[in-house]
This record gives sequence, structure tokens and C-alpha cells, in this order.
Amino acid sequence: MGFARACSVALVGVDGVVVEVQADLEPGVAAFTLVGLPDKTLVESRDRVRAAVVNSGAAWPQKKLTVGLSPASVPKAGAGFDLAVAIAVLGAAEVVDPGAIADLVLIGELGLDGRVRPVRGILPAVLAAAEAGYRQVVVPQQCAAEAALVPDVSVLGVRSLRQLIAVLTDGEVPEEDPAGPPGRPDPMLAGLLVPGAGLGTGLAPGRPGGDCADFPDLADVTGQHTARRALEVAAAGGHHLFLSGPPGAGKTMMAERLPWILPPLTRQDSVEVTAVHSVAGILPPGEPLVSRPPYCAPHHSATMQSLVGGGTGVPRPGAVSLAHRGVLFLDEAAEFHSRALDALRQPLESGHVVIARAAGVVRLPARFLMVLAANPCPCGRHTMHGAGCECPPSVVRRYQARLSGPLLDRVDLRIEVEPVTRSDLLGQGGRGESSEVVAGRVREARERAAARFAGTPWRLNSEVPGQELRTRWQVAPGALAQAERELERGLLTARGLDRVLRVAWTVADLRGRERPEALDVAVALELRTGIARGAMSLTGTGT
Repeated sequence: MGFARACSVALVGVDGVVVEVQADLEPGVAAFTLVGLPDKTLVESRDRVRAAVVNSGAAWPQKKLTVGLSPASVPKAGAGFDLAVAIAVLGAAEVVDPGAIADLVLIGELGLDGRVRPVRGILPAVLAAAEAGYRQVVVPQQCAAEAALVPDVSVLGVRSLRQLIAVLTDGEVPEEDPAGPPGRPDPMLAGLLVPGAGLGTGLAPGRPGGDCADFPDLADVTGQHTARRALEVAAAGGHHLFLSGPPGAGKTMMAERLPWILPPLTRQDSVEVTAVHSVAGILPPGEPLVSRPPYCAPHHSATMQSLVGGGTGVPRPGAVSLAHRGVLFLDEAAEFHSRALDALRQPLESGHVVIARAAGVVRLPARFLMVLAANPCPCGRHTMHGAGCECPPSVVRRYQARLSGPLLDRVDLRIEVEPVTRSDLLGQGGRGESSEVVAGRVREARERAAARFAGTPWRLNSEVPGQELRTRWQVAPGALAQAERELERGLLTARGLDRVLRVAWTVADLRGRERPEALDVAVALELRTGIARGAMSLTGTGT
């Protein structure tokens, strides 16, 4: 009788649970039993593992074989357990030393020829192993760079089961030929990218200051001075933005340029974003670490599950998680289903989304900057003078009511985008500031906020509770008088007053002031309510 155990990791969302893979050999009729709540893909690993072991030159034990995955109550899914199952079986058969693999975490799919294929979710899996105290991890060679992002973990990348057996038995490690013909993409990477899983998630092809000339530059936006200033305030403080205006005014154009005025991700944020993208299957091969804020723009036909996450079995990350620490752009927001939009209210407040399904409860990160863009009416010409809008008032009201009050109450900045004038379109007003210039001011404003919030769990003005801003960080005397009058008149809710205060702090940070003054609050009110008060033209914020 032989017994051996190895370890692997089961992913539930972006959280991992270390699973002990136990193999037991007993005399009897040759059979292979796999227990421990496996899914269909994992059940099929019995045939993959048997073929891979035989084709790797090792003998398959002709005994009664039972492989258990513990803890048995945790659902296990995917082909990432193949490598751990194969090594545990070989340890029970004493082909490799059972003591050498007891604390070894193995993640990878096996081909029938014994090659180790990469799988999604390597980074969160290795993070879970490290948090559980494991320090030796074996992964597919194509995923070694991603696994190496976790500190204090020894990572071994292998291309085949033969190579791993040689390493564990102190034998000569064989060389593996490339999987495909020279000059073609590696077919082993096919399982890392899921077609259609990105929901419009991606980064622009270049970056400000780089050699690529086709990155989206804010200088390409003609006119729209107020909207550009609002874009800068949104980037500096992490405030949600609503752009309303006729078609062709530049709403989508500005939203696509917002990620390029955001600062690069910190190391911790990069690891969080990379973990989500790895699980979702949208992490580009050869780029193990996402360093720029992501940009996600789902189509208006997206379902509630595709926005917040879900699906059959264990819930998968949705658009709000794919946009974590980046931008979620909802173009034609009024065309989205109202239930899908209202489902965003919880992650907008908490920065995460909790999805409960029969297969389990998953908590996914979802701290994003949301940009809504919508036309004022179905034809889009309601606010254009002399444009011939024929939408009845009842149709206009019904169209605008698709964006619920509770959702808009969570949006800090609301801007009426005006049609582009002929002089702006012909460049008579001159080009606006570039993304690089605006990004410099945004970075300085965020540094001021970070210094103010040092030692607290917050980094951006949009994250700080209103109670803390009112009591811990005082504004200038009398600065809130106008906002308090708006609250008494019912034009602002209590949540709205807190959000005006947050925006006022961001405006003050952009102006380099120690605390908000009455003019900063007036700018925040103008951006919040969309009612022109003349304050925007008096500040030095923006172009």
C-alpha cells in the first residue's frame, strides 16, 4: 500500500484555498477514483493524467487508486489540478520521494503527451499559497513570470511532466522542443485568453511620453472646456462623472482619454488588477503585471450578471471588477437595463461586490471610476437650439428617468456637454492641454491627498466618509454656507452634501490650497448640480 500527498489551489472568485491532493494505492482491481467535489473538467483529469504519466516514460500503477481532494466541502473546478494529481500518484507509486512533494504546491494542466499547459488564475493561486505558508510552487513555464510577482516564494517553471520528474529524482532535465512551428504563436497559450471575456477591457496602445503616437491624447478634444475640467477633477479625486449631451459632442472621446490622465497603478493595485484579469482570462501573454489603469466599456445590451459578475457555477468577475482601479465607461447609459444599472449602486459605495450563488458566495474587488454618457432624449437633439427635436415631453422625461435618482445621487460630477462650435472644430480656439500636462496636475493633487490621509485607510477624496471630512478635516469658515442652503431647499441630499464636500477638497488639491474655500465649494456645487454659477471660470483648475 502506498500513500502520498501534494498541494494545489482552488480558486473561488479571486480568492484561493489550498487543496491537499492525496493519492492512495491499494491491492485490487486496477481503477482510478477521484473524490472531493470535482467539476466535469476535473473529473476528466483521470484520463489526462494517466496518458501524461505513461507518455512521460513512467509506469502507471496497476492497483486500486483513489485520489482525494481535501477539504472535500470546497468546490474544485478547472484543469489546474492535473499536475498535482500526477505527482501525488507518482509519489504513492514511489517513483518520486513522497516526503519531497508533501509541501509542494503544483498548478498546471497536463496534455496527453505530458506537456504542462498554462492555466488562468496563477497569480491569485500563488498568493493564496503564500498566505497559507507554502514557499515552493511549481507552475507552467509560461506562467512563471506571473507567479514570481509574489514575494518570498520559490517558483519552478516546467514545460513537461518529464522535466518535473527529473527535477524531483535528481535526474538530468530533458530539453523540450517548442510546441509549434517557428514564427507562430505558442499554442500552449491558447487557454489563457478567453475570447469575448474582456467586455471591452483593455489599455490604449501607447502611453504619454512614449514612442507610440496613436495613444488617445486629451489635446485631440476640441472645445469642451467645462467637460475637460470635470474630467481632471474626476481623475484627481476618483469622482464618478455623468456626461449628458447631443451625439458627436465628444463624450466617448473624453472618456477614452480618462485612463491616460490617471497615475500609474501602485504595486499593490497592480497585483490586485492582475489577479482579477488573470482569473477572467484577459491577461495578455508576456505582460504578467498590469501597470496602467484598466478601461472597461461594455455594450449597452450587457446583462446585470455581465456587469457585476455571475454566471453558472462559481461566479466570474464582471465589468465592475475588470475595471477595478480603472475606468468603467457606460456609453448610451440610458439604453442599459434599469436593473443592471441599479445593481451598480452597492459597488459604487463599498468598492467591492458580493455575489451569492448556489455554488458559493464570492467577494470581488470593484473600486472603479464610473463615467456615464447619455443623450438628452432618444433623438439626441433635445438641448440643441433649432435642431428640430420632435420628441414629446413625456418621451423625454421617460427617457431621462431610465437613470434612477439613487444612481445619479452617487455621481459627483454632472456635466452638460455642448455641441462643438465651428471655431473649435476648425482649431481657431487653439489646441487644449495634452494628457501629459493634465496628468501632471492630477498626480500632484493625488500626492497632496495621500499626504493628508497618511495613516488612514483612504487615499482619495472620494473614499473618505463625509463624517470624517466634516469633523477631522475642516474647511474654511463659512465655505459651506451656500451648500447648506441648497440642502435646506431640497436641491441636495445628505449624501449629495458629502459628495460636494469631497469634490471641494479635490478642487482645493488641484489649486494647491491647504483646505477648501467658498470658491472651491461653489465649483463643486456647479459640477454637482450642472447649474452654471460662474465659479468655474474663476478657478485655475483645468485648461
